[in-house]
Amino acid sequence: MAARLPPLNALRAFEASARQLSFTRAAEELFVTQAAISHQIKSLEEHLGLKLFMRKNRALLLTEEGQSYYSDIKNVFNLLHEATEKLLARGAKGAITVSLQPSFAIQWLVPRLNAFNLLNPDIDVRIKAVDQPDSSLTEDVDIAIYHGRGRWPDVHVDKLHTEYLVPVCSPLLMNGKKPLNSIHDLSSHTLLHDTSRRDWKRWFKEAGIKGVNVNHGPIFSHSAMVVQAAVYGQGIALAHSVLAKPDIDAGRLITPVSHTLVSKDAFYLVCREHQVDLGKIAAFREWVLETVAQEEQEND
Repeated sequence: MAARLPPLNALRAFEASARQLSFTRAAEELFVTQAAISHQIKSLEEHLGLKLFMRKNRALLLTEEGQSYYSDIKNVFNLLHEATEKLLARGAKGAITVSLQPSFAIQWLVPRLNAFNLLNPDIDVRIKAVDQPDSSLTEDVDIAIYHGRGRWPDVHVDKLHTEYLVPVCSPLLMNGKKPLNSIHDLSSHTLLHDTSRRDWKRWFKEAGIKGVNVNHGPIFSHSAMVVQAAVYGQGIALAHSVLAKPDIDAGRLITPVSHTLVSKDAFYLVCREHQVDLGKIAAFREWVLETVAQEEQEND
């Protein structure tokens, strides 16, 4: 029967102690106590039936057997280190597949993507614009942007934005036949709906406006569609502030009234818990979070 290998923790403690010739420095390197190092060394010596260290004039020295053992296993630890570095280097290159809703891809990610490409020329981003039926990371997806309440099991979640729903319309409507001078004038215009009519109903309720029939106007399946319908003057949309911002900044849309609605949902960056710090995934995640933080700071 093959001899049972010593525990890896004991080997790590021995390698660090032999390299440093100090239990104290080995403990600092491995983020444990000196007593823990001493215990691991004692356990290893008992396992091998050999003395590995000796003290002489208060200095820690390797025995002949300890020196021979260290000469052999240090190469193993060097190989493990090199293999890990090589794996992480591979993980920082190649392709990364990002899954997200089409509206967020079109209105937010794609216009900013060149900045990521300039910072990470070795990473090719593949955009998978899909609806989010079950909020699951499929095998072909490395990282995703979800829209919802942030409660998804078995994944790492970073909130990107607090979402605000704001009324937006084309500037052309301000000069049209129907006046648009106050919040009450909205009732005489076509309301554009994103997915359902719930948001407009809640918006009018929180604004304290009664008697407005929100059960009319087209419903669009994607947020980008409702924003574009507003750009073309087809009515007034209650749009996600993040998605409408490019058109507001460009003057294609205006906010005719100031009342906004805090959305119960938000956009979240999602990846597998065990891959948070892995190469290309970590690079993309850090870039997205830094970009969001910088833009929020600029808008304050």
